[in-house]
Amino acid sequence: MILDVHNHYYPPAYLKALEQGPSAVRVTHDRDGNPCVHYPGDYNVCVPGHRDIEYRGRVLQEQGVDRQIISLTTPGTHLEEPGTAARLAALVNDAFARIVQDHGSRFAALATLPLNDPVASIAEFRRAVHQLHLPGAMLFSNVNGVPLHDRRFWPLYELADEAGAVLMIHPTHPLGVEAMLEYWLMPLVGFLCDTTLAAAGLVFSGMAERFGRIRWLLGHLGGAIPYLAERLDRGYEAFPECRANISQPPSVYLKRFYYDTVNFDPRAIELAIAFAGPDHIVAGSDYPHQIGSIPKMLASIAALNASNDVKTKILGQNTAKLLEPQA
Repeated sequence: MILDVHNHYYPPAYLKALEQGPSAVRVTHDRDGNPCVHYPGDYNVCVPGHRDIEYRGRVLQEQGVDRQIISLTTPGTHLEEPGTAARLAALVNDAFARIVQDHGSRFAALATLPLNDPVASIAEFRRAVHQLHLPGAMLFSNVNGVPLHDRRFWPLYELADEAGAVLMIHPTHPLGVEAMLEYWLMPLVGFLCDTTLAAAGLVFSGMAERFGRIRWLLGHLGGAIPYLAERLDRGYEAFPECRANISQPPSVYLKRFYYDTVNFDPRAIELAIAFAGPDHIVAGSDYPHQIGSIPKMLASIAALNASNDVKTKILGQNTAKLLEPQA
């Protein structure tokens, strides 16, 4: 079984709602008629794979991928006014639930949340997990500049902990995006930095220790976490502030996180395996973004200096276990 945990889908009703407004997001169309969703520092061209689930199913069959765990992507609903954010999040999650109901053998889904309204996020998380039966949610790496470890989000994490939910961290435009507007620096560099900051903040704040049943998944191989974890541990040893909320070095918690393979360098993936162990690495393609690739996902895993058992785990077994309900 090949399961792709990191890929993105825009429900057509969501794109229509953005275009009709009111919305903080600008929508244009390219010469091929594809919607283009514009937000600070970046834009996404919504090709058929982004918005046509039947088309996407045919692609998966051609590429030999058995199942995808779909999620929304940038810009997310948190850029909107709170009422609009809650309405759009519910619209997306209802669409995801219908896809799972109609194509459950091919797709699972992670909910999206109106994160700029923590109270509404709690209500929507409860509905998505307990009524729509989604296994968790995708969170953006900051919420209009507010870090994910901010205490306003802790009631949401309490619910997620009770449910043993999957929470995926996906990057969004970071603070200082003004310095990243050339050369696609925001998605190429800023995304990875923001994921790294988010994960480190969740650990140092004590959140990861306090809510130990949450299954955290970091996109894009965790940003720089496998590379920088040793430095975070040195911070724990050197600075009292870094020990104030946790009882063990940061790497202990970070090794419990999951890391997807949306870094198509086999040597980088091997570093993540050495850091977190082969049971915590999961296949991801970032399909159908311009920078994503199902063939590169498969080729990079095939090229790993690892046993076939390890590759089999990464291709699907680990994700299957990740999606299983916790007792």
